[in-house]
Amino acid sequence: MIDGALLVDKPLGLSSNAVLQKAKKLFGAAKAGHAGTLDPLASGLLLVLFGEATKFAGPLLDADKEYVATVKLGERTTTGDAEGEVLEAKPVDVTQASLLPVLERFRGEIEQVPPMHSALKHKGTPLYRLARRGQEVERAPRRVLISELELVKFDTPSVVLRIVCSKGTYVRVLAEDIGEALGCGAHLAGLRRTAAGRFRIEDAVTLERLEKIQMAERVQRLRSLPALLEGLPRAELGAVEEARLRQGQALKVSGLHPGLYAVVRPDGAVIGLGSADSEGGLKPLRLTRAHPNG
Repeated sequence: MIDGALLVDKPLGLSSNAVLQKAKKLFGAAKAGHAGTLDPLASGLLLVLFGEATKFAGPLLDADKEYVATVKLGERTTTGDAEGEVLEAKPVDVTQASLLPVLERFRGEIEQVPPMHSALKHKGTPLYRLARRGQEVERAPRRVLISELELVKFDTPSVVLRIVCSKGTYVRVLAEDIGEALGCGAHLAGLRRTAAGRFRIEDAVTLERLEKIQMAERVQRLRSLPALLEGLPRAELGAVEEARLRQGQALKVSGLHPGLYAVVRPDGAVIGLGSADSEGGLKPLRLTRAHPNG
């Protein structure tokens, strides 16, 4: 049984699920998942999770993401990215000096209307299916946080941006909104994810490389369960407390502040995730099997 996380550099043209299935086969894993989908037209960091690591996708999905985005000014498309048909083309009269104050308007908390071409559901049906039928439904705006928005390259009509954003941010909507603010329209021409939380693309491996190396080296690439939960505060339990937690009982643990905890044994082995309340009560959220090998 393989337990752990693999940092993969997803290539263009493949879906996240296709990458997942290839990695799963290369490792001979019985159970696998991933944290954070990338569209086929996007490349970059994809966290593939094996075995017990699949139980911890939630905190990984909640982490901030970093992207390098190429935005093409002057063209709006049906999908907001390069996959769609051009709806409107306008001349681009934008300078670097006029772009910078517009970017400033999109830093911090902003509201985004989710795109029709997305996996969000309306009465049980994914929006992208409705969009393919030519239907459009009202979508409530969502608040997201753009903590960093940096101009990397200005080569009109293309602009390259580095973006650090909260979960739920649609980069193509950001590209469209910037284009609208500039008065010329825009769409997302290219996207690469360079970080997810504390994991970075520099530490990822390509599928091509994985195929060439032996299994022992592949396994060395895995992040263990303790390494996967490294950013979280820890709650250490003895054997008796662990047994009670595994029975679904809430525990009283001194010194805990409200929030999410990595629950571990004295030797650092991961028991699972727990949630602490304001009175120091620790409840189980997701638990590993009794003896994970990660």
